[in-house]
Amino acid sequence: MCSIMCYCSDNVDMRAFMEGFERTTSRGPDDTRIVDTGHGVMGFHRLSIMGLTPQGMQPFERDGSYAICNGELYGFRPMKEDLRRKGYSFQSDSDCEILLPLYREYGVECFSKLDAEFVCVIYDAATGDFVAARDPIGIRPLYYGYDQRGAIVFASEPKNLVGIVQTIEPFPPGHYYQGGKFVCYCDIAQVDSVCTDDLETACATIRNKLVEGVRKRLDSDAKVGFLLSGGLDSSLVCAIAARELGAPIQTFAIGMEEDPIDLKYAREVANYIGSQHTEVTMTPEEVVGSLEDVVTLLGTYDITTIRASMGMYLLCKAIHERTDIRVLLTGEISDELFGYKYTDFAPSAEAFQEEAQKRLRELHMYDVLRADRCISVNSLEARVPFGDLDFARYVMSLDPQLKLNTYGKGKYLLRHAFEGTDLLPQGILWREKAAFSDAVGHSMVDYLKDHAEATYTDEEFEQLRARYDFAQPFTKESLLYRELFEKHYPGQAPMVCGFWMPNRTWEGCNVDDPSARVLSNYGASGE
Repeated sequence: MCSIMCYCSDNVDMRAFMEGFERTTSRGPDDTRIVDTGHGVMGFHRLSIMGLTPQGMQPFERDGSYAICNGELYGFRPMKEDLRRKGYSFQSDSDCEILLPLYREYGVECFSKLDAEFVCVIYDAATGDFVAARDPIGIRPLYYGYDQRGAIVFASEPKNLVGIVQTIEPFPPGHYYQGGKFVCYCDIAQVDSVCTDDLETACATIRNKLVEGVRKRLDSDAKVGFLLSGGLDSSLVCAIAARELGAPIQTFAIGMEEDPIDLKYAREVANYIGSQHTEVTMTPEEVVGSLEDVVTLLGTYDITTIRASMGMYLLCKAIHERTDIRVLLTGEISDELFGYKYTDFAPSAEAFQEEAQKRLRELHMYDVLRADRCISVNSLEARVPFGDLDFARYVMSLDPQLKLNTYGKGKYLLRHAFEGTDLLPQGILWREKAAFSDAVGHSMVDYLKDHAEATYTDEEFEQLRARYDFAQPFTKESLLYRELFEKHYPGQAPMVCGFWMPNRTWEGCNVDDPSARVLSNYGASGE
């Protein structure tokens, strides 16, 4: 994944910088480099994925300018050749080495040219200023804040900034920072013109674009593996990858010891596509014992995010400890594009589209955050094919009437797109959606709720939750998570915009638990 940190000041407290920077060494355990630009300090922890030689180490430097980047720039080779024709030379096979030449050629317009999951900070020696940018979905993390003198500090995770800045904020996705201002260069959720493709054309395009999104994410100089829950999204990613590579891939699944709902479906997919499959089981003791660590690594108090992170964190921990895999492909972002169980209750196509736009813009605080932290803390890199920019733009542009669940089956477009391809067993392709936090075993969420219930009396719950004005806890479970969050990130709750919950203004969605289990249409999802 890599970790970056940049203190944009002529007067850097190096002790504070180092203390913060060292909190994310696990994101980049292979090498560390710190550069003093003369106007600020840039630090980089490297996880070697592309261009594995020492020449691929960052920050990259050209004529006194520097660039650090945590990301994957897909299709970088043609861009590199074009830059060579313009007279630039390169020392490594790293994709990120093209950033400084691109910036020199195009200025801040270079960011809109990238097909990438990335964050970067550039020191421009010609102006003495720092420029920063983040990908349009926010798949790669970046946070910022200001020190007591007003200097801005950027870092991969909020834990880097605790004790250095007063208020920690997420760097807005699809924006660049220049001259003290944040400018939007791409709002991935905004639709300028509605695509009027009919159902069959739309599904064919969805299929082709997702296949391409997976294909480009298989490009790695380090070993690639796959998270497989047995649900539609991860199963499609694994099946496409297996067909594209023409060789057995390595897949991984996790479930509770006593009721692992997903494991049997993941096993079915693995057998069907011929993957080298590994199953991991977790115990109630591991779940409760890992809770504070998970809240700390996530930097959130959101119920859904924490629940879904328990299994993902423990699975990635096992992958790190038992294998030499460095890159993991995952199935996140499909729900926000095609709909989730609660969007079946959308009162209109316009309401569905508005909800999808809201969720996509906020994803960097929820599912995307979960995938990044659970994977990166275990020295692995996440790649998210459903977050492919071309794919996401197309799905968001489709007439929302097509995406409404009028078919008697959620995510119909995605399912129908791969109908008849033989990529997956029919039972998997048409399997009902089950939330990951539930599907690793309903007992996992129940154990967390029971643990919270045993932590507070009713009186303590009411007294303690009243201390919080912003995102006030509304269950004992949410209070437990908030208390753990405040222990490690005191006063920083607004860096998450609140709780991920169904849209309570919709009939059928006014619930007090984010799990789809509480919705009337959950049906056979957890079977």
